[in-house]
Amino acid sequence: MESYVVVAAVVLVGLLLFGAAMGARSLIAPKAPTRAKLTTYESGVDPVGQGWAQTQIRYFVYAFLYVIFAVDAVYLFPWALVARQADLGVASLVEIGVFIGIIVIGLAHAARRGLLRWF
Repeated sequence: MESYVVVAAVVLVGLLLFGAAMGARSLIAPKAPTRAKLTTYESGVDPVGQGWAQTQIRYFVYAFLYVIFAVDAVYLFPWALVARQADLGVASLVEIGVFIGIIVIGLAHAARRGLLRWF
């Protein structure tokens, strides 16, 4: 039961900090609504004309590739810190080998499709 109390306390403190930050923002932030400030803002493009426009899919591909390799780093660094522990054994090495193998397959697929060309 003690661990639940700790989790509840952390959640409560987080909610209190969030509430305090939002309250401070509403008290301190300047309020000057104008017509320009109340219009829709979408990535620096003025909201005029039709609401549909084509976008380049390659930007999404680059974003997905970044996420894949960022997640890869997030998992590899902690594993590398504890890799010298004797109790990890061969199973840990096999697991990380499978993980890196999947990442390499994804990298090879991206390279084969020409997604890694810079020009």
